[in-house]
Amino acid sequence: MSTSSERLARSRGGGIGTVPDFFIVGHAKCGTTALYEMLRPHPEIFMPELKEPAYFATDLRRRFQPPGAGPLPETLEDYLVLFAGAREGQRVGEASSLYLWSHEAARGIGAIAPQARIIAILREPASFLRSLHLQLLQNHIEDEKRLRRAIELEPERRAGRRIPRRSVRPQALLYSERVRYAEQLRRYHDVFGHERVLVLIYEDFRADNEATVRRVQRFLGVDDKRPIERREANPTVMMRSQQLDEVVNAVAVGRGRAAGVLKRVVKGVVPAGPRARMLRTAQQRLVQGTPEPPDPELMGELRRRFKPEVQELSSYLGRDLVAEWGYDRLG
Repeated sequence: MSTSSERLARSRGGGIGTVPDFFIVGHAKCGTTALYEMLRPHPEIFMPELKEPAYFATDLRRRFQPPGAGPLPETLEDYLVLFAGAREGQRVGEASSLYLWSHEAARGIGAIAPQARIIAILREPASFLRSLHLQLLQNHIEDEKRLRRAIELEPERRAGRRIPRRSVRPQALLYSERVRYAEQLRRYHDVFGHERVLVLIYEDFRADNEATVRRVQRFLGVDDKRPIERREANPTVMMRSQQLDEVVNAVAVGRGRAAGVLKRVVKGVVPAGPRARMLRTAQQRLVQGTPEPPDPELMGELRRRFKPEVQELSSYLGRDLVAEWGYDRLG
């Protein structure tokens, strides 16, 4: 475990702050939230309340502050404040799913925490992109409901066209760039070496949560014998209507004159706890739904398209993911 001196960094303003010594770097929709939630209760681990600070993903910053979203740290001082509650002797970490995708994060982390340990989670590409597309619809980053069409739009979006007005990260719409797994891992291996980068496979995590979490605990050098509570975090949902979701969110934050009046009325008659649950229920029942089954034809097309990426990753990791993910059975 790192010493106290290795976990201290002098900020630009001259203050001293605790620097994380491990990072869950992604991807999204690959179990990063569940892993974060399952590690946090461990007494030898400190992770802040804020998941996704994304401080080191400087090339993927939000282009505007989305309504209702909290601010993200923009300075080193702001970032280090997140870890002020860590106790002496604890492993200190954070989880930002943008870091694996980012071209800048590995170098940025290495500059401030050169001895850090890195945890990456990868998922079979076609399933990953389908789940990611649904998440981007839910977050209003995407507005094209058909995955096939969303992927076809990549050239236009790379040129800055067909960007949804509420898309805070238009780069997220370049789906094919997300599955360049070997290239992404090389960025971290180049900075941290192979021994300090743990690569997990999402399907292993889904099959046995406990075994995967205990593997991570051993990697971090903490007690791996404590009870583990299984978590189902950030489930994939279908967005029925982004317009209706905007209305629910507007009422929740009181954005707009009519929404502000309605929020004040609701606030005056419903206590805070039940009010929050009422808004969540409205969102779940009116806005969100169960995703439709994946289109077998499209999933087959995506797997044939990204088979070279899986072959490269298999060779890079020395693990036959071509067979494990069924890419050897493609027609």
